[in-house]
Amino acid sequence: VQLQASGGGLVQAGGSLRLSCAASGRTFSRYTMGWFRQAPGKEREFVAAISWSGGNTYYADSVKGRFTISRDNAKNTVYLQMNSLKPEDTAVYYCAADWNGLTVVAANYDYWGQGTLVTVSS
Repeated sequence: VQLQASGGGLVQAGGSLRLSCAASGRTFSRYTMGWFRQAPGKEREFVAAISWSGGNTYYADSVKGRFTISRDNAKNTVYLQMNSLKPEDTAVYYCAADWNGLTVVAANYDYWGQGTLVTVSS
């Protein structure tokens, strides 16, 4: 599986962005998909994950109520809708695919995209 993240950019605090992650491969629909982020000087952290069917989602407390993860298996794409953005959301955002199930642990993910930069100005 190859993953290509896009949609990052510069936005003012309180604004919105939608990230997309396009996947290659016919087995996309069988993978849990996750979003992680890494801010400068910090470790990569979990943001959100969605099960292969889209029926289960999980969010980090820091984004709960503001971010929404979704997927379209027909388009081999997973999305992260980010609303009410804060300066502390500034980071490189990565999408990842996990064969084994819904997890927040980065080491469990099998494939990673290249990342897309989100910058939130105050």
